[in-house]
Amino acid sequence: MKIMKSAQDYLEAMLILKERHGYIRSIDIAAELQVTKPSVSYATKRLRENGYITMKEDGMITLTEKGLEIAENMYERHRLLTQFFMRLGVDEKIAREDACKVEHELSEETFQAMKKHVEFYTQK
Repeated sequence: MKIMKSAQDYLEAMLILKERHGYIRSIDIAAELQVTKPSVSYATKRLRENGYITMKEDGMITLTEKGLEIAENMYERHRLLTQFFMRLGVDEKIAREDACKVEHELSEETFQAMKKHVEFYTQK
């Protein structure tokens, strides 16, 4: 499943907004990602065309099953990497920023190994 980093970021932000507010609006996406409203319009148009989201006439956005799968995967990576970096002693703000950078490039094999490592040491 090949999807651009920016699209992954938008989908992840949408999932976070859905969990936080119970709904997803373009204006909230712009604020969350610190981008312009036209950037959000362009991105949501592409995401809709590729079947990752649907938009109602009132502007409310819904993740499709395909979009939700990607969003959940990216959010899991982000959370785990943030936790991992913080356990190494990295400041939370920096850990979150670095997690955002790394989550896109990390191979699935390395991510699964890190996940297994974190789960093992969390149980101790």
